[in-house]
Amino acid sequence: MNLRPSSTLTEGEVKKGLQLVIADGLASEAMVTFTGGAFLAAIALHLGATNFQLGVLAALPTFSSVFQLFSIWLVKRFNNRRAIAVISNIFARFPLFLIGILPLLFSGGTSVQVLIFTLFFHYFFGSVAGASWNSWMKDLVPENQLGTYFSRRSRLSQILNVTLSLLTAIVLDYIKAHHPDKEIMAYAGMFLTGGILGMTGVYALAKTPEPKSFLANENLFRLFHKPMKDRNFRKLLVFHSAWAFSLNLATPFFSVYMLKTIGLPLSYIIGLGILTQIASIGAIRIWGKYADKYSNKTIIQLCAPIYVTCIMAWSFAGMPADKSISLLILALIHVFTGISTAGVNIALNNIGIKLASKNEAIVYLTFKNMVVAACTTAAPLIGGLLADFFASHQFNWNIEWQGEHGTTLLHIIQLKGWSFFFMIGSILAALSLKLLNRVHEQGEVRKERAVIYMRANFRSKIRQNAVMDSVLHRIFSPALIPALKRKKPGFIK
Repeated sequence: MNLRPSSTLTEGEVKKGLQLVIADGLASEAMVTFTGGAFLAAIALHLGATNFQLGVLAALPTFSSVFQLFSIWLVKRFNNRRAIAVISNIFARFPLFLIGILPLLFSGGTSVQVLIFTLFFHYFFGSVAGASWNSWMKDLVPENQLGTYFSRRSRLSQILNVTLSLLTAIVLDYIKAHHPDKEIMAYAGMFLTGGILGMTGVYALAKTPEPKSFLANENLFRLFHKPMKDRNFRKLLVFHSAWAFSLNLATPFFSVYMLKTIGLPLSYIIGLGILTQIASIGAIRIWGKYADKYSNKTIIQLCAPIYVTCIMAWSFAGMPADKSISLLILALIHVFTGISTAGVNIALNNIGIKLASKNEAIVYLTFKNMVVAACTTAAPLIGGLLADFFASHQFNWNIEWQGEHGTTLLHIIQLKGWSFFFMIGSILAALSLKLLNRVHEQGEVRKERAVIYMRANFRSKIRQNAVMDSVLHRIFSPALIPALKRKKPGFIK
């Protein structure tokens, strides 16, 4: 297969390439569903992982980003981002097969140490591929379509994630309940399946065209000096680093908190994760469209405070004695998390691509990823190390009411264990948002004005639909109206 870049791409080739990138995204999402997230936490806990080891597993994906330096060297050496991304992804997927095969070869299965060691290489080569991929996508995807395109790609990936997560959780809970001795084999099967799906994504990526690029043959340190000299990009880097550290002090431990502290079954946790995905699927298309219209910075300013509130709310999720109330709180948290992170994630990704210099995009984006990764890696490691300390400490703020019928105690705040991290992380994240105000993005609209436009647009659509329904009711039988709307979707905006 020819992996060499093209000097020019036709409109048809670009269109086909964008479709293949979506196919790769779906295959990669399926791979991550089977080998990461809540399932990876469940596997680690099944193998007896300590709090620090859980922190290491959470930090591995971001820690490996520091090795994106190799990607820049390779691009300078060969000037072929597609070949680098494809070959690196092949090496990244191979360790998944190894993890899946080990329990089949040895009766003792595997251990947390082997899991961490093998996944390191998975994330290492994935990071090398990711740096080349980011630069490649900057040249392939039209800039005025970044929000719309990546929101569509993310939406389709999340729909797939929801479906696979639900089915897998049901199967795993059944195996745990009826065949507990087969649980490790089920996890092995998930890794093998993930590896196969990952290789499918590599094939789609190999067929995706690459526009030819040029990277100056300069010393790496001189190249990295360029994003540091770019004042606006440097401000984005400071904000993104502070934001990432704040979030990752808490977020990697949500699944562990629900499994160990609240005591929820894995299927419940996956079900709550699906709530997040459904909310994100519904919101991401809207955020992508508004990001192209009002700017990515505006979307972050709208969505980030909601997400900060959700992280803070985790501190209260385990307080009620009635588990059904805790589930209700968790459900609300997951819904608003999905809505807010849909906007934050796509806007953060796109603003980095947008502010990066066209000729040195791989340098800008790799440098940003490495610095952010260092902060992201440090946070869960610190969290894992301090977990045992906070486990033996507790902070209570109660209101006591004494009356003729006795004493009533009302719990306002009860922080213990992971709850400390959730509260600290949310406060730090709120403070980091102040740094976003210093970043300038071309075409940005003030948050307040964007909210006014969005409300006006929403009300306009409601009025249009109300008027159209009234007209249809006057002309046609009410029973025919749903069919008319389905047949002519372009008739109603």
